[in-house]
Amino acid sequence: MKDLLYKELKLARHPTLFIFPFLGTLLLIPAYPYYVAFAYTCLSIFFVFLKGNETKDILFTVSLPIRKRDAVKARFWFIAIIELFQILVAVPFAILSIAINPNGGGNVVGIEANFAFFGLVFLMYALFNAIYLPMFYRTAYKVGVPLCVAGAAITLYVVAAEVLVQFVPALKESLDTTDPSRMLAQLPILVAGVAVYALSYWWTYRRSATLFEKVDL
Repeated sequence: MKDLLYKELKLARHPTLFIFPFLGTLLLIPAYPYYVAFAYTCLSIFFVFLKGNETKDILFTVSLPIRKRDAVKARFWFIAIIELFQILVAVPFAILSIAINPNGGGNVVGIEANFAFFGLVFLMYALFNAIYLPMFYRTAYKVGVPLCVAGAAITLYVVAAEVLVQFVPALKESLDTTDPSRMLAQLPILVAGVAVYALSYWWTYRRSATLFEKVDL
């Protein structure tokens, strides 16, 4: 598996993987929908699969003396690295935003970059993965339609999450703030987001691997 992951890092990477993670700097903007910075990560995952189609990466990988399931597993590890690296890079900018922007961030167009926000980002990634990856591995070549469906789903998710936070007073008071006294109320959202991400990733891998094993390449 280590060799397959190394192959992913060397051959499957796309130039956007060196650019999009640093869009975490967008969290420094005091009035900005912060989810956008993380939506670019979903786009970079699409580019990885698009490049794979162009270079016939799937055919090359399954021609190796490995199981088709292992090829899926290596790609899943690669995607997890991409998503988690994006969050890791964004955290220092979220902290800096709270320090330098008025009113501790003061985002007037969306939720603040706090514990709850990052938990909701994990949920957004889980939703994208659960839709995009099985749809791709059902055929092992269609990349555009899964992106449209998964993109529409996370757009609706973000809108719903923001509406709930902004228009439910109790949620806005506890979640849309960087007040340290509210951190305990936000921490369960982060923990739940990480847990759902991990569990759904495991399910998504199993589903994708099962579908891919049925594909006749």
